Amino acid sequence: MLWVGCLIWYKESCIFIYMNSYIKSFFEYLGYELNYSQRTIKTYEEALKEYHQFLEQYHYSFLHVTKDIANQYKAYLVNHNYQSKTSSLYLSAVRTFYVYLVEIKAISMNPFASIKNPKVIKKLPNFLNHSECEILFSCEKKDGDISIRNEFIVEFLYSTGLRVSELCNIRLSDISFSEQKVKVMGKGDKERIVFYKACDENLFHTYMNQVRPHLLNGVDSDYLLVSKTGKLTTRSVEKIVKDYALKKNIKSRVTPHTLRHTFATDLLNNGADIRSVGEMLGHESLSTTQIYTHVTADRLKQVYQNTHPRSKN
Repeated sequence: MLWVGCLIWYKESCIFIYMNSYIKSFFEYLGYELNYSQRTIKTYEEALKEYHQFLEQYHYSFLHVTKDIANQYKAYLVNHNYQSKTSSLYLSAVRTFYVYLVEIKAISMNPFASIKNPKVIKKLPNFLNHSECEILFSCEKKDGDISIRNEFIVEFLYSTGLRVSELCNIRLSDISFSEQKVKVMGKGDKERIVFYKACDENLFHTYMNQVRPHLLNGVDSDYLLVSKTGKLTTRSVEKIVKDYALKKNIKSRVTPHTLRHTFATDLLNNGADIRSVGEMLGHESLSTTQIYTHVTADRLKQVYQNTHPRSKN
């Protein structure tokens, strides 16, 4: 029995090493051929680690997976209490891995081809209402360079709808000061133009001409957002936004993404078309932007009264 157990262990170890060699070439394929971002590849790596644990637990070979086994893996993710979004991502990653295996002729059919992802439950994005925005952007005495910079960060995020990573990576060379626009590199290395005209002009010039040079104190940096040691990180900006909202006594949880959601919601509630908002946010699909079409009952009532020919009766 011990000999049989050792043989099974040896066989599974060989399969694991064999699978790893395919996974390594798969990641190279994602990066060089499909131009996937490192963040996406990292997610795929996590997914395939989980998938390997599943295969190991049930003693399956990755090259001999059937549709039934693929369905079993879907159930495995649900039973391990993964959220629908995570389960969907993991299944997509494994499906893409098998697409690659078919392409290189390691297998003849993709067992995950007809396995549908679990329906993702979309949560309404957290955004600030009108009164909370008034409190957040209310004027008060500034207490030094750091205070002015932090206010600029909050103001700029709300005025542009940028992701925090996009804001942190803006260089001065990306900004057209005369046209008040910025060239941004978004997800998947896709470039777009955003405008910052809504940003408080005095605050913008104060930060650029006074605060930023003071903070750098002779240190060379081409980045828009800086600290005394150089470029600001996304984690630092997240903490800055959170602390800024707490000092303003905002009860809602405020993050850079909250400001992005608020930007989109306010534009739509004030008559912007969904396609334009999607382009400003850098969304690839219109369906991604549709989550922002939650508008208040008052707004719906106003639109109905103003547009329906019989509403005045």
